[in-house]
Amino acid sequence: MRARCNIAGLLLALGGTLLQAQNHHVTVTVNPHDSLGSFDPRSAFGSTIDGHVAGATRHIFTRKNVAAMKSANFHPISYRLRTELGIEAWHWNPRGRWSDAAHKQGYWTSNDTIGAPIHVSYGYRLPRRGNTIDQANDDGYSRLTDGDTATFWKSNPYLDSRYTGEAADSHPQWVIVDMDSAVDVNSVTISWGIPFATRYDIQYWPDSPDSQPRGPDDNSENVGWRTFDAGAINGGVFGVGGNVGVYLTVTPVHTRWIRILLRTSSHRGPAGSDDWRDASGFAIREISVGQTHNGFLHDISKHAPSADEQTRTYVSSTDPWHRATDRDDGTEQPGIDIMFSSGITRGLPMLTPVGVLYDTPANAAALLRYVRRRHYAVTHIELGEEPDGQFVSPDDFAALYIQAADSLRAVDPTVTLGGPSLQDARTKVMMAWKEGTTDKRSWLAHFVDALVARHHMRDLAFVSFEFYPFDNACVPTAPQLAQVAQKIRKAVEQFRSDGVPATVPLLMTEYGYSPFSTEAEMDRAGAILNAESVAEFLTLGGAETFFYGTEPSNLDRNESCDSWGDNTLFIADDRREIRAKNSTYHAARMITTIWADSTGGSHTLLGTSVTGGSDSESAIGAYSLHRPDGRIAVLIVNRDPKNAWTADVRGGGQLSLDVWRFSAAEYTWHANGAKGVAKPNAGARKLSLRSGAPLILPPYSITVVRER
Repeated sequence: MRARCNIAGLLLALGGTLLQAQNHHVTVTVNPHDSLGSFDPRSAFGSTIDGHVAGATRHIFTRKNVAAMKSANFHPISYRLRTELGIEAWHWNPRGRWSDAAHKQGYWTSNDTIGAPIHVSYGYRLPRRGNTIDQANDDGYSRLTDGDTATFWKSNPYLDSRYTGEAADSHPQWVIVDMDSAVDVNSVTISWGIPFATRYDIQYWPDSPDSQPRGPDDNSENVGWRTFDAGAINGGVFGVGGNVGVYLTVTPVHTRWIRILLRTSSHRGPAGSDDWRDASGFAIREISVGQTHNGFLHDISKHAPSADEQTRTYVSSTDPWHRATDRDDGTEQPGIDIMFSSGITRGLPMLTPVGVLYDTPANAAALLRYVRRRHYAVTHIELGEEPDGQFVSPDDFAALYIQAADSLRAVDPTVTLGGPSLQDARTKVMMAWKEGTTDKRSWLAHFVDALVARHHMRDLAFVSFEFYPFDNACVPTAPQLAQVAQKIRKAVEQFRSDGVPATVPLLMTEYGYSPFSTEAEMDRAGAILNAESVAEFLTLGGAETFFYGTEPSNLDRNESCDSWGDNTLFIADDRREIRAKNSTYHAARMITTIWADSTGGSHTLLGTSVTGGSDSESAIGAYSLHRPDGRIAVLIVNRDPKNAWTADVRGGGQLSLDVWRFSAAEYTWHANGAKGVAKPNAGARKLSLRSGAPLILPPYSITVVRER
């Protein structure tokens, strides 16, 4: 191992790279005495495995593919739970028991005893669903406006005081009806299920020139839910269930959004049921919105068993009750056993998820018992999957989170728990759950408050989030890349200001250019974003990063702009046989193997500044670290798609350096729909930089400079 004194030698050698250029020149200054923290690549650089279409698992986990996936030199695996996004319960073990075994329905708990290896597992669609849209394949629909009074939505029974241990009515539930555009409303008809609400409010979101709601994630100022003139129902004829038509106001209200806020449950279960969960919460069979004339409702809401045809609805929670016939055969999760037997985890602990929104505490506990009996390396469990993107209130989620945490700690008091895998690092305030406008803090801030109030902050031993910064994947990439570092910084600042203690690690459990398909994911823009996201996050004190897209995949089309791409390391055919490496693979190797030492050890991040012309900050980013082998390595990204830049890394001296460069000379993507291809398609090219030679940063490139 080289001595730390060689730091000065590296800086002296880099000082000789100055090329006197009038334009497009920067000075990169590395401060060897400014330690920003440290990391070990064996824990800091990870990747993910997710659910896929049916039949994909056996093609993905071939020996050849596993070796290829591991060659990117990511280490720990974060197992992603697609069922939690698709409003499905996860049968992580196909063997298990139903609460109503005679009818193969009810609440499911997978078998925690060791049996035949689990190669695949499935989600089960929830038939009491109230959300029109979901965050997965979005191929389901709401039972609130499906036109069928035999079906119904029901809220999650685990939010009842019997399970939360809180005062009665502590978790009011709600249904939001989106009329798509502002309409005149004076009446609502509710066909109640069992249990029904005995006390509830029918409300609207004001629609005015100063306040135009954008949806359930609205942040509009000076607005809040308002109850219709006759919308406050407290028992009486409107609180006895059945079919209820409520005449809300003499003068119709012009609004797009109607909310039914459900405060008190009848706690009445269906005839013959002895399961308390059947009597907990609220159930509604159908909702109609419109105007009453001459005693008859003119229904302007649309009713159909199709997300595209029905009036859209959102709900606060969903009952995880389901049936054997509800299995989603179109999507599968890799089996728990194949994750460990395939070698993809490298014997390292796997960040393992449990369902919270659409599952039960008992099923979560059973999974932990199973992995303990198998002696699998599981030290950290992530509770939840993007609850902020599913419009659940932070207080409701905290109540469900705590129950799952308690069930897991009953199995293993030492297990490390965290989450909640935030969909949006900005953690916006949401119209769906906010009351009034006085408290504008984020979802995460409210969630942390709820855990603190219930003395459960120990169950948030890490905070996880996903980083896909660009929803609009159809615009030029250069302006977007210029925002990446700032977006990471703002996210970290936001988490800390939201009340996450500095001692609680932050985990970026997924990252990529966009949640939508785009050519940028295939071009060098995606490679630059991934490299800088990881380096910036670690520099700011982030603990672990997990690249999304480890599995080989074919290209997918973004219909909005006919752009083809995917978050993946490898382009593959329909049978998941690898055809080519993607730019993100080459970027991963530069980070995990060239910039850092993939064999592990403590790497110290060093203070690094970039100075130059007025546009240098948007064009160039630089990150330095001191490796355990005694070398300093500097990662430099050029986000400028048109111009080469020269770099002067401060110092002076006579040491030889190695340079690795990833630019158009090594990789250029040629878009051609589903047949797009990269030519050339090579990894980073190694150069020797002589003293006094210019350090040139080609357009849209990644460069690593390291002492030889």
